[in-house]
Amino acid sequence: MNRRARGTRTVLVAFAAATLLAACTQDATPAAPGAAPAAAPSAASPLPATAPTPQGLLLTADFGGDTVTFVDPERGAVASVAVGRAPYALAVGADGRAWVATAEGVAVVDTRTRVRTARIPYRTATGPVTDGEYRGGGMGIALSPDGARAYVGVNVPGTTGVLEVLDTASREVTAVVPVGRRPFDVDVSRDGTEVYVTGHDSFDVTVVAAGPLSSRRIEVAPYGTEGGLGSWLKPHYTAVRPSDGKLLLPFEGERLAVVDPRTGRTEVEPMTADTHQHGVALTADGRLLVVGTGPVRPGDGKGPSLTVRSPDGTERVVPLEGPHEDVAVSRDGRTAYVTGGYTRDGHWNGITVVDLDTGTTRRLPAGTRPLGIAVL
Repeated sequence: MNRRARGTRTVLVAFAAATLLAACTQDATPAAPGAAPAAAPSAASPLPATAPTPQGLLLTADFGGDTVTFVDPERGAVASVAVGRAPYALAVGADGRAWVATAEGVAVVDTRTRVRTARIPYRTATGPVTDGEYRGGGMGIALSPDGARAYVGVNVPGTTGVLEVLDTASREVTAVVPVGRRPFDVDVSRDGTEVYVTGHDSFDVTVVAAGPLSSRRIEVAPYGTEGGLGSWLKPHYTAVRPSDGKLLLPFEGERLAVVDPRTGRTEVEPMTADTHQHGVALTADGRLLVVGTGPVRPGDGKGPSLTVRSPDGTERVVPLEGPHEDVAVSRDGRTAYVTGGYTRDGHWNGITVVDLDTGTTRRLPAGTRPLGIAVL
C-alpha cells in the first residue's frame, strides 16, 4: 500500500521542524473527517444513591469527566462516581472493586455501592496534574488473576514510564519497575507470572516477571522505528491469546504483530481494515476485536470501524460512526461495547453497541469522553 511504503519518509519530512511529540498528536488533523457524529440518545433514569448496583452493567473511565460511569447496556448511563483527574483505564476484580488509573493516583471504587473507597497516589513524580493525551499519571492497568496485585503503567512526560505494583489489600505501592514511554496498556499472563506493558512511544512491550520483577524489552515495530516520537506507526493496545500466551498487537488495519513473549520473536499477519487502530479485546471463542479510529491523514485510509477477526485470520469489518477508543465484550460473546472517548480529536460521550452476529450497531450515552470500559 502506498501509505505505508512512504510512511516513514513522509513522517520525517512532516516533523523535521516540529517539536518531537508522541504519535496521535493533538494538533494533527482529526482522524475522522467530515461532519461530527450525531449525538447519542438521552441517558436512562439515574439510580437512587442507596440502591444496589444491578448486575450486568458496564463501567467506563471518563477521561473528560473525572468520573467513572455505570451504564445500562440497553438504556445508557445511570450513575457516576468521582474518581480523580482524567481517568484513563480501569480493571474490575471478582470482589467487585474497580481499580481506576487517573492522573492523580489509582482510585478504588466499590461497584456494588458506587462509592470511591480510596485513591492511592503514585510513588513516581509525574509533574503537574493535567488533562489531555500527554498528561502524566496512570494509563494502562490490570489485576493479577488472584486479585492480590494491581499493575498500573504510569506515564512520566518527557521520559520513560514505569510500572507501579500495588498491593490490593494494603492499598500501597510496593514496587516500581522502569518500562517504555507512554504505557498505553498493561496485560497479565493467564497464570499471573508475567506482566506485559505496551510502550506506545518506544515501540515496545516490556515483559515483567511478576515474582522477581525483573524485566526485558521486546521491540514491536512491524513498520520499523524511523520517525521516532513523530511516527504514527506504533503499538497501542495488546491482547494475550489464551491458546498459546502470545501477544496480539494490531497496526493500521494492515498488520497484526504476533509476539512470543518467551522468545521475543514477532510474526506479522495481514489485516484488512486499513485504519489507525487502538483498543482490543478477545472473545471466549478466540475472536479478536480491534477498534479502528479512522485514517491517520484525510484520504489515506478508511474510516472508523470494529474488526472482528476469527482465529483462522478471516475478518469482518463493521463500520462505526466517528472515532472510538477501546472495546469490551459481553459475557456471552455476542455483543461488543466500543467507547467513543478516543484519545484525540473527534471523541463523543457514548458507547457504540455492536451485535457481533449481525453487525448492527446502536449508540448509548455513557459519561464524558469514555476511554476504558469493563463489563461488571
